[in-house]
Amino acid sequence: MKLHYTYIYVIIILLSMLIGACSVEKYIPEGEHMLTGVAVTCDDEEVMKTYRLGDYVTQQTNSKWFGARVPLKIYMLSGTDTTKRSCRFWRKLGEAPVLYDSVKSERTKNDIEQVLNNAGYMKAEVEEFKMVKGKKMNVLYNVHPKERYTIRNIHRIVEDRGLRHFIMVEDTTNSLLKTGLPFEVTALNGERNRIAAHLRNNGYYKFTKDDIRFSADTARNSTEVDVQMRVKLQQDNGRTEATEHKQYTIGTVKFLTDVTNPNEPTDSIHYKGYDFLYQENLHFRKRLLISHSLVRPDELYNDNHYRRTYTNYARLGAISFSNINLTERPGSDTLDCNIIVNHARPHSFGFDVEATNSAGDLGAALSTSYQNKNLFRGSESFTFKIRGAYEAITGLEGYDGNNYVELGAESTLGFPMLLFPYVKREWGTEHNASSEIALQYNLQNRPEFQRRVLTAAWRYRWNNTNQRVQHRFDLLEVNYVYMPWISKTFKEQYLDSLGRTNAILKYNYENLLITKMGYTYSYNSLGAREQTYGKNAYTVRFNIETSGNVLNAITRLANGKRNSAGQYTFCETAFAQYVRGDFDYSKSIRIDKNNSVAFHGAIGIAYPYGNSDQLPFEKRYFAGGANSVRGWSVRSLGPGTYNGKDKGINFLNQSGDIKLDLSLEYRAQLFWKFSGAAFVDAGNIWTIREYKDQPGGEFRFGTFWKEIALSYGIGLRMDANFFIVRFDAGMKAIDPAYTGRKHYPILHHDFDRDFAFHFAVGLPF
Repeated sequence: MKLHYTYIYVIIILLSMLIGACSVEKYIPEGEHMLTGVAVTCDDEEVMKTYRLGDYVTQQTNSKWFGARVPLKIYMLSGTDTTKRSCRFWRKLGEAPVLYDSVKSERTKNDIEQVLNNAGYMKAEVEEFKMVKGKKMNVLYNVHPKERYTIRNIHRIVEDRGLRHFIMVEDTTNSLLKTGLPFEVTALNGERNRIAAHLRNNGYYKFTKDDIRFSADTARNSTEVDVQMRVKLQQDNGRTEATEHKQYTIGTVKFLTDVTNPNEPTDSIHYKGYDFLYQENLHFRKRLLISHSLVRPDELYNDNHYRRTYTNYARLGAISFSNINLTERPGSDTLDCNIIVNHARPHSFGFDVEATNSAGDLGAALSTSYQNKNLFRGSESFTFKIRGAYEAITGLEGYDGNNYVELGAESTLGFPMLLFPYVKREWGTEHNASSEIALQYNLQNRPEFQRRVLTAAWRYRWNNTNQRVQHRFDLLEVNYVYMPWISKTFKEQYLDSLGRTNAILKYNYENLLITKMGYTYSYNSLGAREQTYGKNAYTVRFNIETSGNVLNAITRLANGKRNSAGQYTFCETAFAQYVRGDFDYSKSIRIDKNNSVAFHGAIGIAYPYGNSDQLPFEKRYFAGGANSVRGWSVRSLGPGTYNGKDKGINFLNQSGDIKLDLSLEYRAQLFWKFSGAAFVDAGNIWTIREYKDQPGGEFRFGTFWKEIALSYGIGLRMDANFFIVRFDAGMKAIDPAYTGRKHYPILHHDFDRDFAFHFAVGLPF
């Protein structure tokens, strides 16, 4: 018997022990009942769905792992003798029976009624039904929303004459309160916040939402409500006389940079209407501080500008601390502003050690990096990194060397602005824009070949003011691949041997130039920095890139040279020409606080044309692995029905021009920082053209759906606060590379062939 069958039997026995554990009733005190079920029903399904009434249930039943109360079963292994250490251990590890609590039940009813009252269902009622069987109880909350109240009349009383025309005439079209609309508390609060925000963004510095009061009056035997909104005069405290609200203007704006001791003398500079005070050295360029401040002299106070100025300074790496103080000039409507900024330590160093294991070949890598966060005193970030790696390679016969050496250096220079002609600096500040220049060199020496890669890039990033949309534009990225030496053995066996010439392999071991331009759009419904795990949210990502078009046009117009393969060359090097587009969508649906379902779909298409018959290796698609169809190991699926025979070059042949990924994952919180998942993945890759080295890999509309691979599995995740560690175990269900019995591993499985284990950092989507 194989070892894995022994593991399966052990798991089955353990599960049977848990399921067949002793009765739970002996753990329930006399007169108490274990809560085994909670449900909420409503006379109006739309109300139930809109206000998610089930979320307001205060007391839930014992937690479940994939539908089974495993923590409770573990607790039941403890026995009743709490003096035993084993008893305390199992009870600490498991979860005690949840006992019905009448106080929490009453709170549930009150919370649901309050939610509906706030939504306009002023006479909503909640009935509680208890179904008792022995020491167990199911509870049903039946909700009766009844009739919804609506707004009949709106009366606005504005005590402040300066605001009267705006609130009672100009702004009524933007009001959230309309005759005939439902009478909702959320609408009243929204109206208060809206008016207060608008006024504070137009100079009314001291106006708050508390200056707006609502009262409501209902007629007898009617569901119509008369709403009165009263805007009060300004009164700083209960002892001052009420006055009309002032519209404030910004007076002087001073920047205090690194002024730690107010008693020490400071140097000052007046520049373009701003004052700069500093001690010893001014660590920032004056224009940097001005451009990132939206609080400006002689402009009306704007609360939105005030808050966004904080955000702008927080994103600058050269600043460690910032604060904005506003001071009212006595007896005036002027606010003087002091902006305090302290510089961060500009220099930092990093050192990393890595251990590698590639197919049993052990190696190590070392890297060191230097960063300057304020290179030109404008919060420019300069990073320089050097990396070296060594790997001892075994099992390669006929080669002179037996090791792999890699050396690399990269430098990046980032600017906290959009360096693009005709784009105003203010626009870049408003959209958190940045520009980046990158240069990288990589040297690889293997027993089979030597490879050099030089990369240069110029790119931009910016986002929308709501922080949900992010943009990236690669204006130009140049990759030059140079192959100074290829082993005679490798060349004869794989590149030039008669009958074994591999076009894909040969193309990717030649000198090549890639000039890419691309754009990426990303959207997160919760915000760019928010995690969608376990929430009702979705993300969309779209990317398009193209390469070689400009060079192709230039070389054609100039009657450029062609190489032996008929490709145009630039500086005697062939260049790649292609277009590639990717679309990615994921959605998370929250079931309750411990359970959610997530869906992911992705499609990618890349098309080589003009100067290229096929894609460069770095731009091809791969399937299988921790973020793809998890029943397969990384880069081991497809294309189409292709089944590689030569494992030495399979990693190249198992690549394609089209990719489809679909995943459905059920996620459940287990205990502490651990959560589990059950998933089903589907997908594959295909080639656009038919290549003799990839038989069965071409995409065909009539048959591609028959070539979609399917896998299933379970996973374990641990949330380590700053990152998530993930373990996924997948099994093949449908394998397009085989026919007959092997085509359906779900029915005729072979554990050694069909199982894949993945370790990864971060969620799959």
